[in-house]
Formats: sequence, C-alpha cells, structure tokens
Amino acid sequence: MASSNITVLLTIGVITVVVVRIIYVIYRSSKPLHSKSPRFLGTLVVLGSGGHTAEMLNLLYVLQKERLKPRYYIAAATDNMSLQKAKTFEDSLVGKEALEEVGGAEFLQIYRSREVGQSYITSIGTTLVAIAHALWLMIKIRPQVILCNGPGTCVPLCVIAFLFKVLGIQWSSIFYVESIARVRKLSLSGLLLYKLRMADQLFVQWTQLKKKYPQAHYVGCLM
Repeated sequence: MASSNITVLLTIGVITVVVVRIIYVIYRSSKPLHSKSPRFLGTLVVLGSGGHTAEMLNLLYVLQKERLKPRYYIAAATDNMSLQKAKTFEDSLVGKEALEEVGGAEFLQIYRSREVGQSYITSIGTTLVAIAHALWLMIKIRPQVILCNGPGTCVPLCVIAFLFKVLGIQWSSIFYVESIARVRKLSLSGLLLYKLRMADQLFVQWTQLKKKYPQAHYVGCLM
C-alpha cells in the first residue's frame, strides 16, 4: 500500500512539473526576444509547394537577413523546385560573402508524413518515419528561429521544437505567417499551432482572420 501511494505521489509530482513547465514555455514564448539575443540567429526556413515558397522568400526579402544566419532551407523530399528557388534567392543576395563567414546557407529535405492520394493505413508508417527524420534534423540544426507559413512539413518540426523547449534542450522561437490565400480560416497547420499555442507569434494577413482568431497578429498583406 505504501509503495503504491509513493508511486501515485511521484506520478502526480511529475505531471505537475511538466504542466508548470509547459505553462512557462507558453508564457515566455509570447514575450519579445531578449534584447541581448545573439548577433546571429540560426534560422530554419520551411518551404512548400503551392505558393508557400514564393511567399516565404518575399517575407525573407524584407527581414533582417544579416541577423538570420546561417539559414537552413527545408522542403519536402519530393519538392525540388522550392529548394532551387531558395538557392536562386541566396545567390541574388548582396553581401553573400558575409553570409558564408558564419556558415552560409544549407538546403535540406524532409520526408512527408503523407503523399497526396496515399492511403491512411500506409501513412501511419510514413508518418513515423517523417517524425523520426524531423527529430534527427532538429537535433542536427538546433535553430534559434523557425519561419513557416503553412506547408504540412512544418508541423512535426514545430512540435519537436516545442518539446525541446519544454525539456530545456533548445529554445527555438517559432514564427508562423499564415498564407495570404487563407482569408476566412486558418490552414490545418496554422490551426494546430494556434490551438496548441506552439507558435511564439502567429501572423495573419486578413482582418477577417484576426477577428476569428484574436490571439493572432494582423500584419496586412505582405505580398
């Protein structure tokens, strides 16, 4: 009886610590980056087909690229065009040599959880493989900033990044910018990150979305 009580108390204690840590992570994630943040921030940029890559590169163009480096571009294993566009974007930047001094840009691929038309039964195995691959990539890269705007490949990466925060392994600030094509409701990726409070900041480009999702930040059209 005594041992069972101890087990129950330990279980309650562990659950309490985990819940408190999750609440702390969510609270801290909503705050601005520390004023003494590093000069350079390793940045993971998630690309995707269907216009996501074009929107992301347009966003990068207006950000402080001199701080967001080295940059790691990642796209689905079947999406070679997005990585090619990212390479062209990097080649066009002024001061490319300065980027190379801190590691340059890397172009990576990640397995999809499910391909279009794939059966749900076989997608169980591919999902597990995709999660394992995402975990390996996050351990390898350990980005300080994650930029994403809708492709499904960003979800396992963001989930792992959030777990790393909770476990104290690595703090990655997640910035999600919903696609301009989303006028009335968030995409599934955006909705998951919004409901689970995993994104440090979630931005929308339409006032309708801001009204429907009050915790999001309205930034107007970025295109």
